Amino acid sequence: MKARTRRAPVERAAVPIVLAAGLGTRMRSRVPKVLHPLCGRPMLAYVIEAAEAATGRRPLVVYSPATEEVRSVFAGVADFALQDEPRGTGDALRAALAVLPADVTAVAVLSGDVPLVDPMLLAELLDARLADGAVMSLVTFQAYDADRLGRVLRASTEDDRVARIVEAKDATATELEIDEVNAGVYAFDVAWLRRRIADLTPSPATGELYLTELVAFAGADGEAVTAFLVEEDGTLAGINDRVDLADAVAILAERIRVRHMRGGVTMDDPATAYIDAEVELGADVVLEPEVVLRGRTRIGAGSRIGAGSRIVDSTVGEDCEIVASVLEEAEVEDGVRIGPFAHLRPGASIGRGARLGNFAEVKNSRIGPGVQQHHFSYIGDADVGERTNIGAGTVTANYDGTRKHRTTIGPRAFIGSDTMLVAPVTVGEGARTGAGAVVTHDVPPGMVAVGVPARLRLPRDPAADADTPPVPLRGPGA
Repeated sequence: MKARTRRAPVERAAVPIVLAAGLGTRMRSRVPKVLHPLCGRPMLAYVIEAAEAATGRRPLVVYSPATEEVRSVFAGVADFALQDEPRGTGDALRAALAVLPADVTAVAVLSGDVPLVDPMLLAELLDARLADGAVMSLVTFQAYDADRLGRVLRASTEDDRVARIVEAKDATATELEIDEVNAGVYAFDVAWLRRRIADLTPSPATGELYLTELVAFAGADGEAVTAFLVEEDGTLAGINDRVDLADAVAILAERIRVRHMRGGVTMDDPATAYIDAEVELGADVVLEPEVVLRGRTRIGAGSRIGAGSRIVDSTVGEDCEIVASVLEEAEVEDGVRIGPFAHLRPGASIGRGARLGNFAEVKNSRIGPGVQQHHFSYIGDADVGERTNIGAGTVTANYDGTRKHRTTIGPRAFIGSDTMLVAPVTVGEGARTGAGAVVTHDVPPGMVAVGVPARLRLPRDPAADADTPPVPLRGPGA
């Protein structure tokens, strides 16, 4: 059967209704099916977005007590109707009609578990129903393996209207051979739908009310039901279990990669790049193999993300290089080099031109411009001034067993290898610590702290023949 020709949409009066009341038992999960993530966003988010794009109207989402969480996740972006007990698609539609404004004349109905649906298809379906003068129109496609999908029965070879939709479990052997199937996407005339929705009868097999029974009602009323036949490309596939979920992720992930590559991003091995839907990448970004970019990550133009890096909800500036490192809720300014094997934890902020080397870790700290932090170091709950050097093995001991404390290091300081800074403590501008120093009290600007516990000394005068004698730190234990 020939697919219908798509045309530019003209109908903009319809309200989209999204059915999301089912828990999705085949997912075998405590999480409602429609909240399972695809490329960083809940499945239902894609359906809501497509529905609103197609109609220009805020979607009405039908939920149940089992999917109550849907309301909090999508508060502010959708309206809601409660289906007290999930009793099938017909009962869900009845619940939606009960709260639908009286002046609405048309609705589009789709499932919350079809995340790849094309908004243009929804708009075209609504327009086709109007053009055909039908009370109900539905999207159909020809399936090679129809499996559990409902079969579409036409009135006759001469009459192209839909006579019935037969669910697979109720179909005869002859009906199961039909390859035109129901995609579960509908458009309705609301006035007719309100008159007929109460006439749905429970299925003998399940006790549920199926909205597909409305097709037969329309025929009995002498009204037309038309089919919008399309070529299925995976966008109408419903998600029933985790295998279906993985298939949808694969399709969406490929779309995301193609979009970024066409926008000027280079991927050394695109198949191994995992990029969430809301990630933003600037021109001339290079992604090496096995890169994972999640959440609302932003990567600036000209930056290179090295193989094995994982970046989550972070911002990376322009012309940076991230080598085999992990960034979580971090901010990196322009021209920074990080890694390999560095870890930026939540709250890390790295200034322009800084360098973080092997196994450098930063948490809830500001690392100033031009700072050098190399090799096996931990900076937590600290502020590090510009052009400071953090020696290998440096640790800010920020936790006293009860509370976190902050460390402040002034600009152009030099923190010697294996220094331990016991917070709260301040190291002044241009101050230095010796290798292995344990600093428990403030170091004034320009001074040197050496030893365990650290004592103060004046900076060495290169012209002097002998070292300046140590100056004891003030405070308990000094």
